[in-house]
Amino acid sequence: MVASLTDSEVSVKTTTMSHQQSTLIIAKQTRTRGQGVFARRPIPADTIIERVPVLLVPAAEIADLGLADYAFSWGRGTAALALGYGSLYNHSYTPNACYQDVGRCTKQFVAIRDIAAGEEITVNYNGEPDNRSAVGFEVR
Repeated sequence: MVASLTDSEVSVKTTTMSHQQSTLIIAKQTRTRGQGVFARRPIPADTIIERVPVLLVPAAEIADLGLADYAFSWGRGTAALALGYGSLYNHSYTPNACYQDVGRCTKQFVAIRDIAAGEEITVNYNGEPDNRSAVGFEVR
């Protein structure tokens, strides 16, 4: 069952930042971690891989919707579901990309080193690429 949300529970924000589907990446099944995002061609360091809008949802509703594995924390009591491939990037403590909150309700994913064609693109779920804090599941 999906709960109805009042205006006070979720505020819909608009953005003037453009979003265009990236031709650099493809989502596909990984060998061990479900879906993942992969480079279709070489991606140089500092390249914006993808810029995606996010949908804001009350954090308490995320688990009920079965979306906890795909959500980002977005302030007190709010979670964000990244559209595009934004919620499919897998975690690594040695990532090749990072995510940034930019504009209003927008995330972008940026290469932090050169990424080879066919390589899985990963981010550190803690936000900072070198943050080794626990992420709530066993990291393989």
